[in-house]
Amino acid sequence: MAAVIAAGFVLVTGPFFIPELHKLKFGQSIREEGPKSHQAKSGTPTMGGIMIILGITLGTVAVAPLSTEIMLALFIMLGHFVLGFLDDYIKVVKKRNLGLKAKQKMLGQIIIAVVTMVIGTRMLGIDTSVWLPVANTSVNIGIGYYFLVLFVMVGASNAVNLTDGLDGLASGTMAIAASAYAAVCLLLGHNDLAVFCVAIVGACLAFLRFNAHPAKVFMGDTGSLALGGAFAAVGILTHTEVLLAVIGLIFVCEALSVIIQVISFKTTGKRVFRMSPIHHHFELGGWSEWKVVFVFWAVGLLASVAGLSLL
Repeated sequence: MAAVIAAGFVLVTGPFFIPELHKLKFGQSIREEGPKSHQAKSGTPTMGGIMIILGITLGTVAVAPLSTEIMLALFIMLGHFVLGFLDDYIKVVKKRNLGLKAKQKMLGQIIIAVVTMVIGTRMLGIDTSVWLPVANTSVNIGIGYYFLVLFVMVGASNAVNLTDGLDGLASGTMAIAASAYAAVCLLLGHNDLAVFCVAIVGACLAFLRFNAHPAKVFMGDTGSLALGGAFAAVGILTHTEVLLAVIGLIFVCEALSVIIQVISFKTTGKRVFRMSPIHHHFELGGWSEWKVVFVFWAVGLLASVAGLSLL
C-alpha cells in the first residue's frame, strides 16, 4: 500500500508538475566538460525530486505508525531534502553554478547527524557497536561510532548524488537497493522501516516514467541528496552500516571513482578514468547511455542479493 500511494502520487502529479517547472525555467545546466552527448539535455527541468520525496513521505505516513524510528527516518530524509532543494534553488534560480557552499552543506549534514545520534542512542537504544557481516560479530568502537554515523550520512547522500548523472540511473539503482533493505528491515524486525523502504521503491519506479531516457525531468540534488539520506537512515536505524556499503555497491563505486580520479590527477597529473563519476568512463568508452544504466542496475541487483545472503 505504501508503494502504491507513493507511486500514485508521482504518476498523478508528474504531468502537472513538470510543465510548471518548464514555465518557471527550472532547467538543468549541463557542464561543458561532460560528455558532448549530454549537451542536448540542457534545459531539461530539474528538481523533480520534490515529487519523489513528497510521494515517499505520503506513502510512509499513510501506512506506517508514526513511531520514533519512522519519524527519525523521515527527519533524516527531509533534512537532506531541504539541503538539496536549497542547492538546486541557488543553482537554477539564483544562477550560481556551485549552489550551496561545501561548508554550508556539511554544517547541515552535521546537524542532521547529531540529532540522529542523540535520538538514536537515547530513545531507540542504538549502541556504539558495529556489526561485521562476514565475521557475524559486533565490535564496540565507542566514540568512533558517532564519526561513523556522520561518515555514512555524508558518504551515502553524496554518493547517490554522484550517481544521478544518467537518465534513470539513480532512481532505478535506488529502487533496487531499497527493495533489498525492505527485506533487511523485515528480517530484523523493523517492520515500520520496511514500509518506508517500499515507499521509496514505489516513488523511484514511478519517477522512471518521466526520468527514463530521454528524460523529461531530472530529480536534481533535491531528490538525490534526500534519497541518499534515506538510504543512510535505514542502514543506521537497522544497525547494519557495513551492509549498507554492500547493497549500495554502485553508489560506493561512483564515489570512489571520483576520489581516485581527484587524488591521481593532483598527485601524478594523470587520470585513472576517462571521466568520473565512473558511469561517464563507460559512456566515453563507447557504451550507449541505456547500456550503462542497465549494466549498473544489474550490478546493483547482484550486490543486493549478496548483501541479503550475508545477512
